[in-house]
Amino acid sequence: MSGFGTSIFAEMTQRALRFEAVNLGQGFPDTDAPAEIRRVAVEAIEAGLNQYPPASGMPVLRQAVAEHQERFYGLHPDPDSEVLVTVGATEALSATLLALVEAGDEVVTFEPYYDAYAALVALAGGVHRSVPLHFPDLDFDPADLRRAVTERTRIILLNNPHNPTGKVFSEAELLQVAEVAREHDLVVVTDEVYEHLTFDGLRHIPLATLPGMAQRTLTISSGGKTFSATGWKVGWVHGPAELVGAVAAVKQFLTFVGSGPFQPAIAHGLRMPDAFFAGLATEMSAKRDVLVEALTDVGVPVSPCQGTYFVIADMTPLGVTDAVQFCRDLPERIGVVGVPVSAFCHTPDRVAGLVRFAFCKEEHVLREGARRLSGLRS
Repeated sequence: MSGFGTSIFAEMTQRALRFEAVNLGQGFPDTDAPAEIRRVAVEAIEAGLNQYPPASGMPVLRQAVAEHQERFYGLHPDPDSEVLVTVGATEALSATLLALVEAGDEVVTFEPYYDAYAALVALAGGVHRSVPLHFPDLDFDPADLRRAVTERTRIILLNNPHNPTGKVFSEAELLQVAEVAREHDLVVVTDEVYEHLTFDGLRHIPLATLPGMAQRTLTISSGGKTFSATGWKVGWVHGPAELVGAVAAVKQFLTFVGSGPFQPAIAHGLRMPDAFFAGLATEMSAKRDVLVEALTDVGVPVSPCQGTYFVIADMTPLGVTDAVQFCRDLPERIGVVGVPVSAFCHTPDRVAGLVRFAFCKEEHVLREGARRLSGLRS
């Protein structure tokens, strides 16, 4: 891990505190979980659910995950053998890669990629290969995907909806990924933590729903983003029993178990009415519009933001050639924090002027951030 130093998020958070800046860098909401979900967690604590839960997760949550996947996507995982509860999605990713990647095996992701992916592949002894998403439209060349896959490739790791870009992969794009996976007999690991945050009428399509993919896909998600409870660290992975069993064999030596009293609370959340999930997306898309308008007003292009918490702005019209230094200066200059997209890339030169901003903030905070961004015009 010698190549992985202090993350850009830690640095930017410190600068936000130092200069009392609006932190639009790190992707965590500043709103709280719904009251009824918090109430279930409190009741669980008061009822004494404070010791080790079952190794695979509480039955109530495993059943709720299975019901959720059937309700929204028509998938039918067995809650007893095909669903594993984890300490957040990051542990699910960690345990999955440690379970399935041997030394020298290759893992393919799209780039930019969630920054933990590179570190987790390295921890597993794997080799990280990437396929570029091209700005400003965030498309990819299927030929690049095919070139990235070699005889050593073991896994395609797909983040959809996509952090850090806000892209939602279309069905046609997912079919291209599925075709490559089937041709090369690959496992696909999908990180779907933003599954309920898609905008403008777009729908999330789990890769496991495509022909021939359920038996070779491990689907990962969590309650953190959907229910604004990132600190509870309740995630899960589901898929074929033999693959889930391999992940469970590793997971037991990472945290063993965790998040006990929060598991029934997230189970309750997964069973909330459709109106909750639709309202979440509507609320977040309105916040996106506030930030996109502010960035557009200062004359910078913004890539399509179809989901997640994030927008990508190209600062080169403002003369920016080094987004890292630009982001370091921004808190002191105008009192706003962003994150350079190069922090999510093997090839930083290709995205030298791109900055990611998060809009998962309370409206008054977001509007203050938008007001401060107007200072870029001066």
